[in-house]
Amino acid sequence: MTIDIISIQPGLLDGAFSHSILKRAADKGLLQVRVIDLRPYGIGKHQQVDDAPYGGGAGMVMMADPLVRCIRALQQEKQYDEVIYLTPDGERLGQQRVNQLSMKAHLLLLCGHYKGIDERVRQLLVTREISIGDYVLSGGELAAAVLTDAIGRLLPGVLNDETSALFDSFQDNLLAPPVYTRPEIFEGLKVPDILMSGDDRKIREWRHDQSLERTRQRRPDLLGEA
Repeated sequence: MTIDIISIQPGLLDGAFSHSILKRAADKGLLQVRVIDLRPYGIGKHQQVDDAPYGGGAGMVMMADPLVRCIRALQQEKQYDEVIYLTPDGERLGQQRVNQLSMKAHLLLLCGHYKGIDERVRQLLVTREISIGDYVLSGGELAAAVLTDAIGRLLPGVLNDETSALFDSFQDNLLAPPVYTRPEIFEGLKVPDILMSGDDRKIREWRHDQSLERTRQRRPDLLGEA
């Protein structure tokens, strides 16, 4: 799988993909992440990529021309399954969408900045708009890193335990159950006996019950979808 990311601040992503699971995915040849600097597509000797908004108001808007030329140049190299704009007013990201995107071959992520991008880019070339939450970041780079990480860990062969991602929170619209490791007793708190019973069926039932209860307590809104 390949994920290309267009940014005017590529340095913000320098360390995001060079450690842990995503580095393992890259080393295995399962995921290739490329960050494309938008500046070379800017206008004039100063490589301008933003301008004041029509109608006035604070902030700057990323210009259509540099973005469109950059995207179209990249589309000459490969056919993208999705051109995704990371924006607060996009579809809120959920695990089911991540699952779907992990089945794609080539994704292009567009990081906004300032007050966003010229609306015409969205109309012409963007195929999907995604938000990672109801808040505003200074740019789309961190959102792109979140989306890339969420997708990358699902690729077959990336995780050491092939089944571990199937039991993450939200995979079945339930939160994950509590987990424990050694020692058996820590500061007077003991690991539940069922987890050391060796009875796989009862352990699965306990974990499911715990997921239901945790979801009921913390995210009751999910139970209608479970």
